[in-house]
Amino acid sequence: MSVYNMTPRPQSGFAVLLGQFGRGLSNAHLGVRDWNNRRITRKLLTRLTDRELADIGLLRSEIETLA
Repeated sequence: MSVYNMTPRPQSGFAVLLGQFGRGLSNAHLGVRDWNNRRITRKLLTRLTDRELADIGLLRSEIETLA
């Protein structure tokens, strides 16, 4: 019969530091990705005519606040 020890082992300081670094790197990547998506959206919307913007329910003045 197998017995499993279910008590968590304390992590070393290096493992905690590595985890924090990984989370920070991931957050930076997500921030850059979101910024780039907003930039592309603004760029595409500014290329539309006023009529095309009206068709999708937007005003040109709303582009900056939207994206």
